[in-house]
Order: sequence, then C-alpha cells, then structure tokens
Amino acid sequence: MAFATISFFLGNLGDGLNIFQGIFLVNLGWNEGSVGIALSLMGFTALVCQTFAGDAIDKTTFDRRKILVIASLMTACSATTVMFVREGNNDHMLMYITKIIEGLASSFIGPCLAALTLACNGPDNFDSTMANNVLWGHIGSATSAVLAGGIAYFLYPDIKYCFLVIGFSALLAIVFIQFLPEGDKNLARGFEKITSDCNDTEISETSKAHPSQMEAASYLSVISEPKTLTLCLTGFFFHFANANVLLVLGELMSRGDNNNGDDDGGNAGTSRSAIPLVGGAILLAQATMSLATIFGDKCTKQGIGRKVLFIAGLITLPLRCALIIGWKDSGNGFLLSTQILDGVGGGFFGLLHPYLVADITFGTGRFNLIMGLTASCFGLGGTLSNFLGQMVVEKFGHIISLAGSFFISFIPIIIFTALMPETLNTRGKNTKHAHVTNECEYSAMI
Repeated sequence: MAFATISFFLGNLGDGLNIFQGIFLVNLGWNEGSVGIALSLMGFTALVCQTFAGDAIDKTTFDRRKILVIASLMTACSATTVMFVREGNNDHMLMYITKIIEGLASSFIGPCLAALTLACNGPDNFDSTMANNVLWGHIGSATSAVLAGGIAYFLYPDIKYCFLVIGFSALLAIVFIQFLPEGDKNLARGFEKITSDCNDTEISETSKAHPSQMEAASYLSVISEPKTLTLCLTGFFFHFANANVLLVLGELMSRGDNNNGDDDGGNAGTSRSAIPLVGGAILLAQATMSLATIFGDKCTKQGIGRKVLFIAGLITLPLRCALIIGWKDSGNGFLLSTQILDGVGGGFFGLLHPYLVADITFGTGRFNLIMGLTASCFGLGGTLSNFLGQMVVEKFGHIISLAGSFFISFIPIIIFTALMPETLNTRGKNTKHAHVTNECEYSAMI
C-alpha cells in the first residue's frame, strides 16, 4: 500500500504539467522557441544525469528512501518557481536554472522507486508491484491534471496558482515515504542468489551477503548488451517523435487555430476555454494509460510476451500523428480524442520499460545503471523533440512539425521488431552474473 500511495503522489511531480507551464509562459509573452529551450533544459539535464544517478543508486550505502525524499522536494521547489515569472518576455534565466535543477532531481526519482520495489519484492514479485506503481503514478498524474486545470480555470487569467499542486503533492509523498521498508540493499541492485565456488551449495540469499562481497558485472558487458542497445535506440526514436506531439496538440487547441493548420506560430495567448481542453487531454491520456497498464499486467501474467505488447504501444504513435493532421479542421473534440492513442502507447511503454530492464540486467548488479541509461536515451529523444519540434512550429507551423513526428515514429517500430528478442521468462539467464568475491573465506564466515 505504501508503494501505491507514494507512486500516486510522485505521479503529480512528473512532467505532465509541463504543458500548463508552456501555455502559461506563452501567455506571459514568451515565444515557442524560448518555451522549447526551457522545457528542453530539464530534459537535457536529466539525460546527462540519469545514467550517473542510476549508477550512484546502485552503489550507494545511503538509505535510498532519503534520496527519494530529497529528490521529490527539489523537484517540487523548482517546478513551482514558474509562479514567480513576471509578465512579458522576462526571467528566462530563472526558468532555465530551475529547469536544470528539476532535471537533476527528477533523475533520481524513477531509479530510486524501482530499486526500492526490487529490494522489497524480489524478482518474482517485481512485475506485479511495479505494474501497481505505474498504475497509481498514472492516476496521480490524472488527478494533478484535474486539480491544476480546475484551479487554472476558476482563477483565470492568474493561472499560476495551479502549480501549487506540485508542491502539495511533494509534501504528501515525503510523509508516506517513511512508511516504505528499505528492503535488501543488494537485491535493489539486481543481484540474485549466489552459489559458492567451493562447492555446489547455495551459500546465502543476497540479504545475507555483505555489500563488499558482491562484485557487479563490468560496465562494458551490460552497456554493450545488444538488447540494452536496442531498447535505448527504440526509446530514443519513440520519444523523439512523441514528446512534441502533446505540446503541439495543446497549442492547436489553446489558440483555437485548428481550423488553419498552417499557422505561423505567432503568440495568440491562451483562452480560458482552452484550459479544460488541455487538462482534458492530459486526463484522457493518463486514464487510458491506467487502463493500458492494467491490461498489460494481466497479459503478462497470462504469459503474453513483452515484444508484442511493446510493438502495439509503438504503433499507436504514427496513428495518432496521422489522426491529428487529418482532423486539424474537425474541432477540438476530435483532436482531444487522439489522446486515447497516447495513453495506450505511453501505458505499454511505461509498464514494459522496467520489465525489460529487469529481464536484461538481473544478476549483473547493474539494474539501476541501465534504468538510468535507458531513461537518459529516452530523455535525449524527448529533449530534441521539444526543442526542434517547437522550432519547426515557430518557423513552419504546427502541421509540418506533426508530419516530422509521423515519419520518425516508424523508426522505433522497425528497430524493435527486427532486433529485440522476446525476454519473458529470461530474467537472470542471459546475463553475466555478479558474484561473491573470496567465496571460500566468506562461506566459512557464515
């Protein structure tokens, strides 16, 4: 229950409210290029830091729960700084710096929660607990969208107070983190049961082995693993195509320019009626992600493989882009409905990402490293998508930007279909396993 509650409140700290921040800044007088830079800085910082954050979480002897508290608080403080941006095209450096801080702090949240989940549940129960975490994270994101959208609508045009939702959620998350057990520190890294070299008997569970006795697989062996590289490339191109789509969709609906897809990208402000549309877009996507997570978890328990579900999620992106382009003159209701596809794709991707990493790395002691590395690759794709996508919007219009996302979205489908083998039921079987050093001496010690 503690994991579900914390995942719910941490879901409110995610970047789902970035769309509100982007619209708020445009309404203050920022152009799309400046907004793209601000949002990209968070992603760029995260992509640089996440691999190192994952490695640090693997190696640390510090209580991972305390790291989660610090990261949550930093994320909330930096995210609410947008409230202090002044009217006009001002305070760029304030937003740029706080987005860097937010990117740094957020780099630790996902790997920390995944590590604690593995530490407390082990490899056999990891999938079901992680699925529950992902589900409640989506519910939290949907709740924050409703609350933020409602506050922004009723306090319009002074919508900045909607960002207090993030700070309040952080405080509640911090309260409930203290109820999490620390779990097994070695199991949190992805170590498994160890067998002695002196004989064929099992010497201990990881919980009995001292951290200094555990030697992880080399960095090169886990990073150069073909399945790791395939997941990195797939996630990069998926997010490169995907991240900009919600921003473009929000801008189309908020400006009421969906009757003219070839707009010039100029600042038109944000109407009050657009706020529930943007909130509804986030809510619809998160609600669909929740259903996709439940469906994906049930499929996994019934033995349906990772590959078919992951490909199904990838296919939704080109369909979504095509529908938005085709329905550009059909009204906001049609545009909003495309978020169902975003929910299916994001739901399967978010659920299967930790599954795949656990399948690939379990036994190496590098679980959080690869969680961070893959997240960095995803973040790089998202950062370039936000930055380049918004630049294309500013120069050529929304529809050209969406067309670019449409063509790019076929690349991850091809890569994953051609190169990724099925990993279900392979956890710990296809990797170079970590081992206990000085096995004979250590066996004698216990």
